[in-house]
Amino acid sequence: MNKSERVVIVGAGHAGGSAAALLRQYGWQGLLTLIGAEPVPPYQRPPLSKAWLKGDGNLADLLLRPAAFYQNSHIDFRASCRVAAIDRAARTVSLKTGECLPYDHLILATGSHARSLPVPGHNLAGIVELRTLADADRLRTMLRPNARIAIIGAGYIGLEVAASARMLGAEVVVIERESRVLARVASLPLAEFFHRHHAGVGVRIILNATVEEFCGTAGRVAEVRLSDGAAIPCDAVLVGVGAAPSDALARTAGLACTNGIVVDLAARTSDAAIHAIGDCTHRPLPRYNRTVRLESVPNAIEQAKQAAADLCGRALPAPEVPWFWSDQYDVRLQIAGLPFDVAEIVVRGDPETGSFAIFHLAADGAVQAVEAVSAPAEFMAGRMMIARRKQVVAARLRDVSCSIRELAA
Repeated sequence: MNKSERVVIVGAGHAGGSAAALLRQYGWQGLLTLIGAEPVPPYQRPPLSKAWLKGDGNLADLLLRPAAFYQNSHIDFRASCRVAAIDRAARTVSLKTGECLPYDHLILATGSHARSLPVPGHNLAGIVELRTLADADRLRTMLRPNARIAIIGAGYIGLEVAASARMLGAEVVVIERESRVLARVASLPLAEFFHRHHAGVGVRIILNATVEEFCGTAGRVAEVRLSDGAAIPCDAVLVGVGAAPSDALARTAGLACTNGIVVDLAARTSDAAIHAIGDCTHRPLPRYNRTVRLESVPNAIEQAKQAAADLCGRALPAPEVPWFWSDQYDVRLQIAGLPFDVAEIVVRGDPETGSFAIFHLAADGAVQAVEAVSAPAEFMAGRMMIARRKQVVAARLRDVSCSIRELAA
């Protein structure tokens, strides 16, 4: 490692911020620049739809590391800074300010961006997305007792915001184009549980619904009109219809991309001098014999470890089992694995009690994924089973008198 070598990291989210810290932790002694589009140091995004909306905590609680960490670690952190282009031949990145930064190694951690809903009226005031701290701050001002909040999309972000809004006393309507909530990201039993839970606290959920337009008064949204003619009055709208990889820089630079920047198990792109990590990547998952794009904090940290280890000449970290979580009201959902090649779904416990787990089994009985609702023991056991490709008998897994620890052993 040459001390004059420069690493430039584009993107100061969880992935980019973690990569910068890990490079120093792993012994990188060269120059290190971290470029972030937002005016604050790297912070945690998951609380934005939960604790932050409810007014719990402050910015210091959100930050991955204190602001002073970057100066103390000799990391040149550039806030409110955007990259205009990458010149792979010259190994430089051009900033929107006109400055040009050379690099020996480039790490792209550009994340993802909210998908838009380009229907008439989408530019009205009071219509927000939720990806950044600034988005969350705007939304937080709208969540007050008796405010009428329309949420477009019943994915995890939509339902988490619905829970936060309801806990703050707002009236909430969730509008989903599919036939159930969490249609693309959860099993049917889990979706049915969350539908019942939200409905039970007064959230109105409209399924099989398509937004036709947003209507406003004096430039501010006042109504969501659906394709069947129904009109939903509202004071604010959250559009939560998913996220797309922010891979435009990589595509323009000629890197291989397909639903994200294509990387290998060391987070290397098609250019040997460039790594990519986090939500913007399309990565291999040998355990499932697939390449996928994941949006999660654990994935961001795992790939940050891969890139930092690769650059510092360390052994690559052992592949992790993908995992995710969601907090809604007093319910903690923990998910391990991905439900690929599933032949059978086994529900362990009674969803009516609010504590249960859903195991996804392959044809040979191997556990592929687990969705655990307020059931941490089942989540941990399931994660171990997936890592070891443990085969289980469905009847025993369904029988709660059988110890989950013994089943995972």
